[in-house]
Amino acid sequence: MPSIPFLKLSDPAFSIRSLEVREARERSWYARTPYGIAVLRYEDVAKLLRDPRLRQGSHAWPAHNDVTGIFADWWLRILLNRVGDDHARLRSLANPAFSPKLILALQPQFAELANDIVDKFAKRGRCDFVAEFSEPYVTRVVCLLLDLNHSEWRRLADIASDMGLALGVNFKRDAEKIDNATAALFEYAHRVIDARRTRPLGDDFISLLLQANEDKDALSDQELYDMVVLAVFGGIDTTRNQLGLAMSMLLENPDQWRLLAERPELARNAIEEAMRVRPTTTWVTREAMEDFVYNDLEIKRGTTIHLFSESAGTDPRQFTPGFDITAERKPHFGFGGGTHHCLGHFIARSDMTEALKVLARRIRNPRLGGEPTWLPDSGNTGPVALPIAFDPES
Repeated sequence: MPSIPFLKLSDPAFSIRSLEVREARERSWYARTPYGIAVLRYEDVAKLLRDPRLRQGSHAWPAHNDVTGIFADWWLRILLNRVGDDHARLRSLANPAFSPKLILALQPQFAELANDIVDKFAKRGRCDFVAEFSEPYVTRVVCLLLDLNHSEWRRLADIASDMGLALGVNFKRDAEKIDNATAALFEYAHRVIDARRTRPLGDDFISLLLQANEDKDALSDQELYDMVVLAVFGGIDTTRNQLGLAMSMLLENPDQWRLLAERPELARNAIEEAMRVRPTTTWVTREAMEDFVYNDLEIKRGTTIHLFSESAGTDPRQFTPGFDITAERKPHFGFGGGTHHCLGHFIARSDMTEALKVLARRIRNPRLGGEPTWLPDSGNTGPVALPIAFDPES
């Protein structure tokens, strides 16, 4: 074991993109961590994501951080951390609201929304990309998808931001703020559901869940509230962060921004490339359900296994270095994989693609306009503030 690298993931100063991780990846396919083991190479991440001897491991995150409370209780109940028939039942109930056909019909509204937001700062020649674009954009997309009142987007964004602190390495430090935000989102979910019961149901996510909830054996009241909270929180927090990370990568590669402006059809490629090299979800977690041997390593039942999506996505055994929105790449792991592949991946890909198309057309010569601030570079990461400057729109 002394020859196996040790990565201190619990340290807020630890960076998933550090030379330390790169050197560890060259020495070994895995590393030891305070939470279990970390898998560093693409081939091994791909195999273990779909290994039937592993289950979703995120359920252990509160315990790893010695945290209890409202968020921890909800986290253990949600779709993400269910397994077997229970997971399949809940996923089948949610699937219709995330169908590609439904999302494709909304794409013109995504573009209209993006243009409306850009209008507010285009002539100024500067903005905080997070506060003035990615946050209002993704939150209002969630309002659109769930048929929520757009006037409440600011409050929902703030709640999601505070809840999102639970997915970083400072979870225990921020536990009170996280629980307060979780309680606020449950209060909001109850209010929305009570109001929705009084009018005809449509084909939006909440209406479909309410129809299922008519049979309590199919979807209990608690599961109904849990899924609405997950849809609001998950739809805002991760997409806001990922869109900010995509913008940061394009700022670092101005030639790619110019290419995107010339060829907006590359917007989807740009999102995939950003998620490969700079995913907001820097690791995907699994847990061993039995003792087994992998690559001569004995893995004991209950072992937590962090599959490093960023390290795998930049593995030189599989990818040439650099950020290239025209390159054909192997799939990244920014949306996880296997039976727990992100349910909202098509929504996230669609709304971020439409956003980049609008931004590349209207924002000319973007560059940093100040010092960015960041969440810790492990767990779920992203920019807290991303000031940019650009040529003002005439």
